[in-house]
Amino acid sequence: MAAKPIINRSWIPLNALRAFEAVGRHLSFTAGGQALNVSQSALSRHVQTLESLLGSPLLIRRPHGLELTASGQALLPAISRSFDAIEREMNEIIRNRGRASHQRTLRVHMPPSFLQQIAIPALKYFHREYPDILIDVFSSNGTGMPKEEPDVAVVYDRPQVSQTVTDLLWMINLAPVCAPEIAEAHQGKSLEQFLRDNELLHVKLEGQARGIKWASYVQQLKLDVNTDRGLAFDTASYAASYAIAGTGVALTDLNLFAPELAAGRLVMPYDAIIDEGYGYFLILRPEDLADPVVALFRSWMIEHCARPPAP
Repeated sequence: MAAKPIINRSWIPLNALRAFEAVGRHLSFTAGGQALNVSQSALSRHVQTLESLLGSPLLIRRPHGLELTASGQALLPAISRSFDAIEREMNEIIRNRGRASHQRTLRVHMPPSFLQQIAIPALKYFHREYPDILIDVFSSNGTGMPKEEPDVAVVYDRPQVSQTVTDLLWMINLAPVCAPEIAEAHQGKSLEQFLRDNELLHVKLEGQARGIKWASYVQQLKLDVNTDRGLAFDTASYAASYAIAGTGVALTDLNLFAPELAAGRLVMPYDAIIDEGYGYFLILRPEDLADPVVALFRSWMIEHCARPPAP
């Protein structure tokens, strides 16, 4: 049997790639056809053409739907990233039409509390120094990469082995914090009794149990405390703000809320710090290291986050 030819740009079937990307993204010929406004039969022919060219199936047709083969799983993200990059650059050219200088838009993801505590106070300095770089920031309250792929992402996650370029900004150290008057009112109590006698403030994470952080904390320190109580907030910033108002105890990242601790708006009444096992990481695609705008923002963010240890 003759060997399949090596693919080069003159062989790349763009329509077939668009068809497979739409079908693979939705795992449906119907939804893929709707996304591209073409018929299912046309999509099927394009996908079959691509499979024939590669000499490998990309999709498994099952009674309940479609599944990606190993080849399909490898090819789909490469196509999606390429089309995303083409789409972004074409939109950049259109947006800059008629301007004397080209302004670049950088899409950046940050977790909400990181954005509020770290990035918002600092981004004005970046914009002042680099006015031709426009930054679109979006946020999601979960672990790992967001569903919508950015140019650069700050993520809250455990250390992972992946093909991305990953820089550790810092690992998270958690400790209970509260308003100074709460600490004073309960002075002399053990940590266990202190937590039993105060309202626990939780931070919700997408896909995680409501009290998972407090439950992990008391488990690590072997404390007998009921953590299924108290208020739950969408972000750590909200929980900290509620604690500053004089009600409840928040379990917070000491780096993230270092300014509030330094100013005395929050206090850490017990030296009972745990390593959560999570951290904030800066993530980008390897191919984007050659992009001077991405490289510049990466260096700036790493330098900005290089701060002294939290108190």
